[in-house]
Amino acid sequence: MNPNHDSSAESASSGAVAPGFEAVRDRLDRYLADEALYSAQLAVFWRGEVVVDLVGGPDMTADSLTGVFSVSKGAGAAAISLLVESGQLDLEQRVAHYWPEFAQSGKEGVLVRQLLSHQAGLLGVDERMSLDDFLDSEVAAARLARERPLWRPGSAFGYHGLTIGVFMEELVRRITGGSLQSLYEREVRGQRDIDFFLGLPESEEPRYRDVLPMAPTEQQAAELAAQPRQPDGMAMLMFNSSKGIAGADISPNQRVVRATGASAFGAVASGRGLAEHYAAVLGHVGTPFLSPETNRIMSQQQSWGIDRCFGDEHCFATVYQCPSHRVPFGSYRAFGHDGAGGALGFADPLHDLSFGYVPARMAYPGGVDPKAVELSRIVRAALPAEA
Repeated sequence: MNPNHDSSAESASSGAVAPGFEAVRDRLDRYLADEALYSAQLAVFWRGEVVVDLVGGPDMTADSLTGVFSVSKGAGAAAISLLVESGQLDLEQRVAHYWPEFAQSGKEGVLVRQLLSHQAGLLGVDERMSLDDFLDSEVAAARLARERPLWRPGSAFGYHGLTIGVFMEELVRRITGGSLQSLYEREVRGQRDIDFFLGLPESEEPRYRDVLPMAPTEQQAAELAAQPRQPDGMAMLMFNSSKGIAGADISPNQRVVRATGASAFGAVASGRGLAEHYAAVLGHVGTPFLSPETNRIMSQQQSWGIDRCFGDEHCFATVYQCPSHRVPFGSYRAFGHDGAGGALGFADPLHDLSFGYVPARMAYPGGVDPKAVELSRIVRAALPAEA
């Protein structure tokens, strides 16, 4: 694709699309025309080449970076994949083999793959943890090591929205002696200059745009207000709350959060950065660092069904999120992660495709933006029939 090619003189978005992918631009332009407050970046790599690279709306430029919340887990998964690739981490091994203190309170037999696929029942602690605990996750890990699981590990799953980052970081620490963030920066991001940061350097701060608050319509606001809430349920614990007390502010809009780059929620990225990251995971950017077999191991589905925390359908591999009937973002081989603000990044080996979408404003109703799922469908529909 010619990167200097203007998508359309009348387009609401700017950037470029390769021949055959014009329908992707058209749908993004329709979204931009319909919603004055909507801004987003969208990028797609196919067979290692950029075929979509677009941005539109008043609150983003092609160079903008913003917080992507749980999309961060995709960067953490890449670091874990490096250890699987090298043989330093065995997903079928007991967690306590690497982290002896974990073998307390009925957790002696928990496997690494169970811990990293939301099956361990370790959503948090009753007393909550401070933001500092999560940012210095060695402290959080010590507290979680003493906890008794809420359910028998392996018998069910529920989204470990914050604590799975603690688990990833502690395993990397125990195996390498260093941080997950430094491993990711050294072996993945830094070598390829990818705009997907676990720890945003001060030098990149001028590019950062705050995640903007959701702007629901009156009807959407009423729907949100009518949603049932259980202030002392599992979802509140998973969000680091108990008995209705609000949890720590984990937004990457806080400089300390995005500077630390917690692997569960603290990453900063662009749409191009997310797509390029997953293209690198597939071996197309720089020197390949993961084999197809490691990607198959990491993306093998481990948990599917009704999530104990959210009460609706989810599907997880090892760290990665997989498509489901609720969020059909890719083929049966796709793996990646969405985020609370609406962002989505994934790889789809079936189509040799990688996708990155980042909105400026938190999307209704929370979690992945439905626009991202529809755009990913249009991307796949645009692929040549022989592909």
